[in-house]
Amino acid sequence: MIETLTNKQALYFIPLGGAEQFGVNLNVYVHAGKVLAVDCGLGFADERFPGIDLLLPDPELLEENRDQLVGMFITHAHEDHIGAVAHLWPRLKCPLYATPFTANILKRKLEENDIKKAKITVVDPAGEIDLGPFSLSFVPVAHSIPDAASVIIRAGGVSALHSGDWNLDPAPVAGAKTDKARFKALCADGVDAYIGDSTNSGVPGRAGSESEVEDGLYSEIAKYHGRIFVTTFSSNIGRLMSIMRAAKLAGRKVAVVGRSMQRMLSAAMECGLISDDVDILDMDAVLKLPDDQVMIICTGSQGEARAALSKIARGDHKAVSTKPGDVVIYSARTIPGNELAINSVKNNLIQAGVRVVTPRDSQHKIHVSGHPCQDEILELWNWVKPRCVIPVHGEREQLDTHAQLARTAQVPNVVVPQNGSVIEITAQGVSIVDHVVTGLLAVDQKRVITAHHRSITARRKLQYTGTAFGSIAVNAKGKMVGDPFLETVGLIDESDDADLKIEDHLYDTMIEAFDDMRAADRKDDGFVAETLRIAVRRKANQILGLRPKTIIHVIRV
Repeated sequence: MIETLTNKQALYFIPLGGAEQFGVNLNVYVHAGKVLAVDCGLGFADERFPGIDLLLPDPELLEENRDQLVGMFITHAHEDHIGAVAHLWPRLKCPLYATPFTANILKRKLEENDIKKAKITVVDPAGEIDLGPFSLSFVPVAHSIPDAASVIIRAGGVSALHSGDWNLDPAPVAGAKTDKARFKALCADGVDAYIGDSTNSGVPGRAGSESEVEDGLYSEIAKYHGRIFVTTFSSNIGRLMSIMRAAKLAGRKVAVVGRSMQRMLSAAMECGLISDDVDILDMDAVLKLPDDQVMIICTGSQGEARAALSKIARGDHKAVSTKPGDVVIYSARTIPGNELAINSVKNNLIQAGVRVVTPRDSQHKIHVSGHPCQDEILELWNWVKPRCVIPVHGEREQLDTHAQLARTAQVPNVVVPQNGSVIEITAQGVSIVDHVVTGLLAVDQKRVITAHHRSITARRKLQYTGTAFGSIAVNAKGKMVGDPFLETVGLIDESDDADLKIEDHLYDTMIEAFDDMRAADRKDDGFVAETLRIAVRRKANQILGLRPKTIIHVIRV
């Protein structure tokens, strides 16, 4: 595929993930037979992937062209941009490039996965590097994590601005403000393509400032006398600092629960990003304090089953439990698709007598987005003068809204991609010229498999239809030896006599189907198994309206 992209006056852009969903961001740039990757993130699985928590982009295109892969730049340390690197690097074995804080997080993730040979080059957030034939210029941008950077990629006389995640926070708590002067200097003649964050493209106005959240959280916290739990994204270092400062103003001591959050705080401290005026105590010390002096910050704002807040809400956490009078504050937005999981956690908390406060419930500003709203997007476009806008980082709704904003702003060209679109960027224009097959991988406990792996398909089917498992012993003459065995899962309630009769019907059907066979057919194990399987499954459908996964084993004795 790469060898067919031969226009020497073009830069090719191929989104392998993140152009039709939130998460699994993986972006590819191609010029003169060489390949550059930008970001490699994970996504969270939903009910379509039973037993799976994490999804990854499929790097097959990069793997097939590994010898031409000059490197991978990670724009920032959020999981949807960095989380797949440790899973996929062994397939790619390419040099890695990241700003200081991002590099620190990346190093920790690789070490956790026992990857020791990966080379990470730390780049200046306002620096430049050459990865022939690509020239990369970085621009610091404000986001909800330190050291986020946009990158301007030049090759073949063509320029593309890959925004990453950003906003125009005028007073960020952690990290730098978006560097307007550098954007304008680097893009004085405009850019041929802006490949940009679509998350809030349908939201009018501006995202607001993280510095406002500290005051809003303090005002909310000051209303309560019970213990306070606050949940947010573990990677939102600015928010963690806002929470801790608000806690100090309110006279509360802080403990942190959740491994990912503790890892992020440790990295932030190592990079000198956490101010000295913040005290973090261990959990035992905090829990000994009076309720009105306790603040516990925890992971789980998206309802993740294994996160700290979910365990606390279920009563499964080893160190922390709730009691009536406690307050849980959600200082985070709900990512689309996570509503059911989040509501389940909230319901458990409310049932336990805990008050739940979300950004929608509070009269104070307890959350702001790290992504740009419409006025911010328009302002950045005014700085960089894009000749084409290519929306990424969002579902189709966000991409189309982003595209419409660009048309309204009279951007000369707008191209809305799908994952796998091969987009040719030239000084004369931008267009989709081809398509490559893309897909998802799934992290299945201790292995990585394709998202359409037969094991996942089977689990999905079992969720909805249940299973029936039977075995029958037959001797060499085709006669049944002893009684058959039949067991069902997900079809009946064994404490219900009526349901037990259903299983009896299935058992009788199995025997009747065997009795109806010709003697010669009973000597064929495959024929016996398939005939009984069809009979039991058909009977279950007649009685229950279900077609369970049915397995029959024939034991020849």
